[in-house]
Amino acid sequence: MSSRLDPFSPEAVYRANMGDPQQVGLAGAFRIVIRSLMLAAVLAVIIPLHYLYRLVRYGSPLPMLFLRIACRIIGARVRVHGVSLRRDVVFLANHVSWLDVLAIGGVNGSAFVARAELKETRALGWLAAMNRTVFTERGDKMNIAAQINAMREAMADNWSITIFPEGTVTDGHSLLPFKTSMLSVLEPPPPGVLVQPVVIDYGHVSEWIAWLNNEAGLDNAGRIFSRKGNFFIDLHFLDPFDPHDVGGRKAVAAEARRQIEARIVTSLGKPLRPYRFDIPKVGYAAPKSSD
Repeated sequence: MSSRLDPFSPEAVYRANMGDPQQVGLAGAFRIVIRSLMLAAVLAVIIPLHYLYRLVRYGSPLPMLFLRIACRIIGARVRVHGVSLRRDVVFLANHVSWLDVLAIGGVNGSAFVARAELKETRALGWLAAMNRTVFTERGDKMNIAAQINAMREAMADNWSITIFPEGTVTDGHSLLPFKTSMLSVLEPPPPGVLVQPVVIDYGHVSEWIAWLNNEAGLDNAGRIFSRKGNFFIDLHFLDPFDPHDVGGRKAVAAEARRQIEARIVTSLGKPLRPYRFDIPKVGYAAPKSSD
């Protein structure tokens, strides 16, 4: 049985991350219903228009419009810093939440590579797929070639693709090693394609927003939908670079991580901290306390 903590308290969030879903209360449940109905109403308009558009022309802008509207309905206010490239670009970003997909996709219409668990939340998974998201199973070595082909096709359709090279989400205060296997689409780099690092910053609510550890996707979405008021998502589009200039995918990952880490440290005003949860699926073991 779920404990009756304030669902917005640090302890409640920690327990949610450990797999103990928190009750959101009557007001929170009301906000979930209202926001869900608003999203459904927008979808009822967007979906027919999207498929009508696809009858006459490819590259519909309507998924991007929906993602932008969805962010606002949920309470996110996206602020853009720097200039996002529009085409022939692979974005490499840190990863905090499923909201990352809505925020970036609503700004530039990028396709995505996302973890297969996103499909647990069926509506979000379907929306992500509409924007040409490539769902990957970590450690599924048998399907690496198929995943690379899917990434190349998504990039051709949407002119850009966003990869979260940590391979999972963290809390906005940490940065895991980048998985270079996720950058196979850049080996060799397609002609004329640049790499642009991106920092996704939720500020003081990052730990509250983050979808971490053992929390179910629907529970995390429910917490966010039930939240009162608005919050900011700052997207920092950093200096793009030509992957040919830095070498193979390991060098590309190192350069992108260098830029991303520097920007996060500047935003936090302090060094990054080690991530506190073990993540066996990406081979990460959290440092053990000496106490």
